[in-house]
Amino acid sequence: MLRPGEVLGLLGPNGAGKTTTVSMLYGAIVPSSGTVTVYSGSRSWEMGANGRTARSLMGIVPQENSLDPDFSVFENLLNFARYYRLSGKPARNRAEELLALVKLTEFRNYPLEKLSGGLLRRLVLARALINNPQIIFLDEPTTGLDPDARQEFWKLVFELRRQGKAILLTTHYMDEAERLCDKLQLIQGGQIVDEGSPVELIERIVGREVAEVEGVPGVEVERIATSFSTWSRPFSEGFLIALPNSKAQEAWHSLESVKINGLGPTRLVRRRANLEDVFLVLTGKGLQ
Repeated sequence: MLRPGEVLGLLGPNGAGKTTTVSMLYGAIVPSSGTVTVYSGSRSWEMGANGRTARSLMGIVPQENSLDPDFSVFENLLNFARYYRLSGKPARNRAEELLALVKLTEFRNYPLEKLSGGLLRRLVLARALINNPQIIFLDEPTTGLDPDARQEFWKLVFELRRQGKAILLTTHYMDEAERLCDKLQLIQGGQIVDEGSPVELIERIVGREVAEVEGVPGVEVERIATSFSTWSRPFSEGFLIALPNSKAQEAWHSLESVKINGLGPTRLVRRRANLEDVFLVLTGKGLQ
């Protein structure tokens, strides 16, 4: 259930089924089973029987920009408004309002070829809001953007949440999911393998801290993990081991003290646990 003023994230590796799931929710793909129901106040509509009405409550930011290169920034919004029977002065007013929201007013007459990737994504978001939707689907909206452009896009998502919009976000960026989402559903092979808030998932499944260790045989890492009643997993060129909350310093010291032929670990890093660690524990695979 996605509620007003909430950001629900679908998190998973490429090919996990995030885009397919979202496409079924907004009606681009017909599900083989089950139903999608959209609620507005005391009324509800099933996507299959009342797809047009349900979609009128939605705004979609797909992975591809799919803007019309023959029109300017402002003209793209005006033309899209016609799909919602919005034209004339109301359409122009709404377009101006959205350009101000996404900070594109100064670019209103620019051709698309003059916009950066970040500005194009802002325009796609403005287009998705033309009908003042209650539900917004963001399908990997910041893929390919530089860090500054991503931060600017995040600010827009925060503003939409403040306005009470219900937002469904798909992403494979851990920092994006942790920063934006109130709740997460972790997807692998089209199935939800766990769900909860970012903090809850990390704390419950991984703990607060982990260590990355290289140059130590797996059997030795496993011995340390067993002695502290924690877990270890193959990771990159070495192993990942959870540092138990109550004995993190002791476990860390044990790793530092390992000597193989008189030598310690070739690499040993202690860091805060994150969502990729969660996914590694649950599925044995990272997010990328």
